[in-house]
Amino acid sequence: MKQKNRHKKFVYLIGIGGIGMSALAKYFIASGNIVAGYDKTPSVITNSLEEIGCSIHFTDDVSLIPNAFKTCLKEELLVIYTPAINFKNTELQYFTNNNIEIKKRSQILGLISENHKTLAVSGTHGKTSVSTILAHIFNVSSKSTNAILGGISKNFNSNLLLANNSSEAEFLVTEADEFDRSFLHLFPETAVITSIDEDHLDIYSGIEDLYNTFGTFAGQINKNGTLLIKQGIQLEDKFYPKNVFTYSLEEKSDFYATNVKNSRTSSTFDLVCPNKIISNIELKIPGTLNIENAIAAAAVAVIHGIDDVTIINALKTWTGVKRRFDYVINTEKLVFIDDYAHHPEELKAFINSVAEIYPDKNILGVFQPHLFTRTRDFADEFAESLNLLNQLILLDIYPAREEPIQGVSSNMIFDKVSIQNKTICNKDEMLNVLKNKEFDVLLTIGAGDVGTKVELIKKMISNRQ
Repeated sequence: MKQKNRHKKFVYLIGIGGIGMSALAKYFIASGNIVAGYDKTPSVITNSLEEIGCSIHFTDDVSLIPNAFKTCLKEELLVIYTPAINFKNTELQYFTNNNIEIKKRSQILGLISENHKTLAVSGTHGKTSVSTILAHIFNVSSKSTNAILGGISKNFNSNLLLANNSSEAEFLVTEADEFDRSFLHLFPETAVITSIDEDHLDIYSGIEDLYNTFGTFAGQINKNGTLLIKQGIQLEDKFYPKNVFTYSLEEKSDFYATNVKNSRTSSTFDLVCPNKIISNIELKIPGTLNIENAIAAAAVAVIHGIDDVTIINALKTWTGVKRRFDYVINTEKLVFIDDYAHHPEELKAFINSVAEIYPDKNILGVFQPHLFTRTRDFADEFAESLNLLNQLILLDIYPAREEPIQGVSSNMIFDKVSIQNKTICNKDEMLNVLKNKEFDVLLTIGAGDVGTKVELIKKMISNRQ
């Protein structure tokens, strides 16, 4: 979406504090536009946007929309909204009733991507970590790359990476989000599919619908482009582009790891590629989950001709993503990790990965379910994953975009959890419950606002180190 005109545009974002929306806000600010927006609550993200000149308010009130966005020419105004916003939002209705063109975040991302060779990472889980590692590798390689990410990269301290001449950047790394079928606005040069698990059943009728939609996405890859797909995921061949590669953790495929070694502070492995082996790769963030994500990102780098030394150096200097296997405390006596996992398969992979690093340790998980529908649809599966913990503190459901559903609560999961040491409470009670617990490893888990308690927890338990 190149700014060919010299005059500034006005960009208004409804739901500006979301991780994906805030990346777009930063993108448009960097492009010289005047940017403002609305969100329900202040956050670290909205604070960071205000610091770079973005006007934000937190009450759904048309009178709070800056006058410049009401009086500018229609062709100068771009209004973007997130599907998490309720259509009853009065500001959304105001722009609609005034015949202002309104676009979803995914549509804008699709338009931006048209100007670059897009490297799109999809999957029901893993896409944020893989895309962030991939952006770091391409940045270290000095390839001209922009990245619009679904998490805060610790290497960039941002969810946005812009090349020096961003409008002319050769590559764009981005997540391809299946929610609301958003990724169907992308037509990538290279795409990754990390996983297809039953999820978003408010959008999809079931697993077959999910597979068909991922197939449609794969069919939108440039015909001479590349699909990298997790070993074991089967899509119809008619969807595949010219070049298709598979990857896995250690199962034989086009790209996989051998000589895997995990310690408390790092992981090492060799990467087997179709025509070579890249030896002695080291990750400073341990765990098989991180190795698998690194394999996917490194495979894309190999496919695009990045040399072995650059890949090794980039992976060794990758510092992670906030709220993705995010070490808050890591000492001999105490470990505290914060993670965004919100689907039963993600939860299982995360807890298993932690347990591999810390065998025989007492692991306590604080889990906040995300969405009433997901809790309703996967209560059995959540309980099965949470049974991998030694102890559990289960919080109330974080509703996000949803209204409550009668009869659906965290108790649906809690009653099915079989471990003896389990507690259920609300988020405000959690600190008092936690201070009386004994543990070696603490996990805070969920895609809601449990992450806002991390600093308070860190302060409370730091004296145990």
